[in-house]
Amino acid sequence: MRKVLIISYYWPPSGGPGVQRWLKFAKYLPEFGIEPVMYTPSNPDYPIEDTALLEEVPNGIKVYQHRIFEPYRYARIFSGNQADRIRSGIIPVKRQSTTDRFLLWVRGNLFIPDARKFWVKPSVRYLENIAQKESFESIITTGPPHSVHLIGLELSRSLGIPWLADFRDPWTSIGYHKQLKMGPRARLKHKQLERTVLTTADTIVVTSATTKKEFERITTKPVVVITNGFDTGYEEPEPLDKSFTISHIGSLLSERNPTNLWEVLGELVRENTEFKERLRLKLIGVVGSEVLDSLYAAGLKDHVEVLPYVPHTRAIQYQKQAQVLLLPEINSAETKGILPGKLYEYLAAKRPILAIGPEEWEAATIVLNTGSGAAFDYEARADLKNVLLNWFNSYLSGTLEVKGSRIAQYSRRELTRNLANLLHGNRI
Repeated sequence: MRKVLIISYYWPPSGGPGVQRWLKFAKYLPEFGIEPVMYTPSNPDYPIEDTALLEEVPNGIKVYQHRIFEPYRYARIFSGNQADRIRSGIIPVKRQSTTDRFLLWVRGNLFIPDARKFWVKPSVRYLENIAQKESFESIITTGPPHSVHLIGLELSRSLGIPWLADFRDPWTSIGYHKQLKMGPRARLKHKQLERTVLTTADTIVVTSATTKKEFERITTKPVVVITNGFDTGYEEPEPLDKSFTISHIGSLLSERNPTNLWEVLGELVRENTEFKERLRLKLIGVVGSEVLDSLYAAGLKDHVEVLPYVPHTRAIQYQKQAQVLLLPEINSAETKGILPGKLYEYLAAKRPILAIGPEEWEAATIVLNTGSGAAFDYEARADLKNVLLNWFNSYLSGTLEVKGSRIAQYSRRELTRNLANLLHGNRI
C-alpha cells in the first residue's frame, strides 16, 4: 500500500459540497493500493455541519489534526451573520452595507489567499514531525481554501516527495474574486501564489476541461481532469412529489439568479390555472436576498418554499423526489468551467435537470450528452417556456422521467480508480 498524506480543510463533521470529494476518495483508495492519511484542522469554523457524515468516515483511517486560527469567529462578533454569508459565498451585489464593504475589503486585501492562511506555518511544522514516523510517498492538497496548497508547497520542498495539487474550483478566475474589493497589490499577490503552486506541484488535478486549459497557459506540469461524481444511495427510488416541484439543493448565490426562469414561470402561473395550482419551487440551503427579490417580483412568492441546509442523506431524498432539478450558474465567461458537485448527484437521481448558465457551459454539455435534461442561457424565453410546458404535461400524465445514459463514468469508485492510477504513476 502506498501511503499518501491528504491535506484538506473540509472533513466531517463539515457539511456542504467541499467535503464530499475527498471523503469519497478516501473511502475507495484502499481498493486500489493506496492508504490515505488525512490531515485536517482540530477546531475548524465550518459554515455548515453535517454530523451524519461522521458515519461515512472509513473505518481505521488515520486522521491527524492541528489547531487553526479562524478570523471569521472574531468577525462574527461585530457583524453577526454578515460574515457567515460572505464566507459561504452569498455576497450581496446590489445592496451592500458599510459592514459588507469593509468585510469584503479585509477578506480581499489582508487574507491572501484566504482567511485560513494562519494554518499554513503551524501545519508545516506539525507535519514535518509527523513525517518522521510516517512513510509518506506523496502529498495531496485540495482547495479551496487555496492556503492549503501553500502547506503542500512548503512540505514538498522540505520532505522531497511528489505533490499533487487538487483544485475543486479555480483560483484567481473564480467569480467571487471580482467582488472582494482587492487592490492591485492583492491581485498581484494572488497571481504570484497561483503561479508558484501551479509550476511547483508535480501534478495538477482539476474538475473541468475549462480549468485545465486555463492552468495549461500558466504551467508546463501535467494537468489532469478528474471530475466530481456520485456515490451509492441512489439505487432505491423515492415517491415523487405530488406537486410540480422544481427543486434546488445547495446555496443559491445572489449572482446565481436565473431571472429569465422566474419570469417565464410567472407567465405560466398567470396564463395556466392548473400550472398555478401545481407549481412548487423548493429551495434547500442558503438563498441570497436578491434571488428572493427576483422570485417575488415575478409573482412567485406563494409558490416558493425555502428550507435550511439538510444532511446529505436527506438531500439525496429530495433530489430523487423532485419532478425537476434546477442547476443554475452565474452568467459569466469565468464560470463556464464550473461543474457543481450536485450536477453528478442530479444525474444519478435520474430526474429531469433544468440547467441555466453561461454560453458554452460545460455542465450544460454534460446534461445534454447524457440525455438528462435541458440547458439554456440567461437570454432564453420561448424555448425555455416550451420545455417547461412539455415537462408539466408529462408530469400530469405521470410520464415525466429521463433515462440518463453514460453516467457510470461519474461514479466515485471509477473516479478514484483514475486518481489511483495517477498516484501509481500511470496515465489515465
